[in-house]
Amino acid sequence: MKKLKQILSKVLEIDEEAINDDTSPDNVEAWDSFNGLMLISELESGFNINFTMDEVTSTKCVKDIIEVLKKHGVNLYESS
Repeated sequence: MKKLKQILSKVLEIDEEAINDDTSPDNVEAWDSFNGLMLISELESGFNINFTMDEVTSTKCVKDIIEVLKKHGVNLYESS
């Protein structure tokens, strides 16, 4: 989870402690369409995966991101 929170924190310019499953564009001012695309790009390179277009359009909050990462075989609890 640390790596995910680091990426979210960097792209959205928020504290890692402020990030939870419900973190979304609805409650983070910086999570606009541009930063949403930047976030996908950073997640893809950071975890060495590729989001499908359906995954990109259906990802609405951190919980959704976690589910997509798990679907791609990412273990968020490995030390990184």
